[in-house]
Amino acid sequence: MKKVFRIFLLSLFGVIFIGTLVFLYSKSKKKPVVYQHSAPFITNIIRKTVATGSVVPRKEVEMKSKVSGIIEKIYVEAGQVIREGDLIARIKVIPDMVNLNNAESRVERANISFNDSKMNFDRQKKLFDSRVISEAEFQPYKTNFESAKEELDAAKSNLELIRDGVSKKAATGTNTLVKATIGGMILDVPVKEGSSVIESNTFNDGTTIASIADMGVMIFKGKVDESEVGKLHEGMNLILTIGAIEKEKYDAKLEYISPKGVLENGAVQFEIKAALELKKNSFVRAGYSANADIVLEERDSVLAIQESLLQFTGDTAFVEVKNGPGKYKKCYVKTGISDGLNIEILTGLNKKDSVKIWNIIEKKEEQRP
Repeated sequence: MKKVFRIFLLSLFGVIFIGTLVFLYSKSKKKPVVYQHSAPFITNIIRKTVATGSVVPRKEVEMKSKVSGIIEKIYVEAGQVIREGDLIARIKVIPDMVNLNNAESRVERANISFNDSKMNFDRQKKLFDSRVISEAEFQPYKTNFESAKEELDAAKSNLELIRDGVSKKAATGTNTLVKATIGGMILDVPVKEGSSVIESNTFNDGTTIASIADMGVMIFKGKVDESEVGKLHEGMNLILTIGAIEKEKYDAKLEYISPKGVLENGAVQFEIKAALELKKNSFVRAGYSANADIVLEERDSVLAIQESLLQFTGDTAFVEVKNGPGKYKKCYVKTGISDGLNIEILTGLNKKDSVKIWNIIEKKEEQRP
């Protein structure tokens, strides 16, 4: 009995030992790798660059205040369409006390001078009418009287302008009324009734009362990298994709390329402008972000492969073509333009070739005992 048990144990150990050797051998043996293949195909290749930017009105005007004061009344609101000359706002003038005091003092002095000139004029006129003095002697008094009268009128007008912002002589030319200089749509009214405004002058732009733009004429403003700007020229066609308007493409024509670049985030960018062709019954708001596809080169019906299939030896490109079961050979190719996914093949391949793809279909799985 013991002899049988001993034989059984030795046999069991032998089986385990042989099984372990078989397992280790099978684990160390490499499983063949199967690759996918792709054949060259005929397609159209378009090489293009993308410019990011926004859609803005070609003509946008900011209406500024010409006098300092307080907004008394606003007659428009954002989104309203107006015509040239329409009233936008009325400003109540808050006069500067120093200027007001000087203007009042000027009126008083002018009034004194006028009264004195009038008295002399009346006295000399009686003598002239009585033929006591000649016309040559009377003329200086008449001139002084008219000059004093004109000075008094000018002083009163100046006082009215400083105090009220408008004079009786030029009631229609007041600066207190802000009127539209162009027709279009009100984009923004950044002030409210009761807000203080500052006049525009040599040292100050002045407070913006409203922004007006012609929404019927829009342009695309974007930026292009310096590596692509040399391939652009005026008159090129652009295809705009506006983020806020889905499933719509807009045509545009390039009309401006900036001669000077600006450094942004470590890269030099050049500004471009393109005239946008609006579609009927479509409304494009100012400031919409947009991307412009600019076609640089285009090839129709050319032989191409996926660009990811290319391999390189120095500056030479090649692909691996199937040459029998599990066998491949190098084929050096000459390439043309690329759109980032597909690349044109000029020489080295034909449509019947089967090109190796470097994506493994079956990966070796770890075996467990």
